[in-house]
Amino acid sequence: MSSDFEGYEQDFAVLTAEITSKIGRVPKLSPEEKKQMVANVEKQLEEAKELLEQMDLEVREIPPQSRGMYASRMRSYKQEMGKLETDFKRSRIAYSDEVRNELLGDDGNSSENQLIKLREERAHLLDNTERLERSSRRLEAGYQIAVETEQIGQEMLENLNHDREKIQRARERLRETDANLGKSSRILTGMLRRIIQNRILVVILAIIVVFTILTAIFISVKGH
Repeated sequence: MSSDFEGYEQDFAVLTAEITSKIGRVPKLSPEEKKQMVANVEKQLEEAKELLEQMDLEVREIPPQSRGMYASRMRSYKQEMGKLETDFKRSRIAYSDEVRNELLGDDGNSSENQLIKLREERAHLLDNTERLERSSRRLEAGYQIAVETEQIGQEMLENLNHDREKIQRARERLRETDANLGKSSRILTGMLRRIIQNRILVVILAIIVVFTILTAIFISVKGH
């Protein structure tokens, strides 16, 4: 599985390098070339997003105890992706301003006022874009924390279930041991009883033998 993730990583690195290069070239191109470049970058950004999705799916298949390193790399790639999208939006806004300037031309104060207004709108748009991106990053961080919390909770539940099974097996072994001890106790009690009985019989037999011997001696002595 890690080999698939690393393959996606390499593709993502190559693709983002190409996107960065193309974004930097946009201001230097002719209007027609800029239009084609913008369309090409949009397509590559979609491909980069798809790669991130594939990498994210691969990370979710990794066991929780080995997932930390890959999750950290994913956060770095997502931040890089956000920066690329921000740079691209700024490049597109600059490109739009340039097209407006070409259409407006230089016709005195009216054109200058329009240009000032356009710059103010661009600054406002950039500010809103950055706010949206910060909100998006916060939402993404919150989602990541929720996912990690869910994974930790699931892992804890699995550990608790495993511990419960261990305790149940230990209880069963304890019951079996207790039953075996009960049987052993009964067997030992029976053996002890038989030993005592045997000893009593031996003592009785010894008394009978001694009595017989003494009787025989007495009769023999009396006969003489």
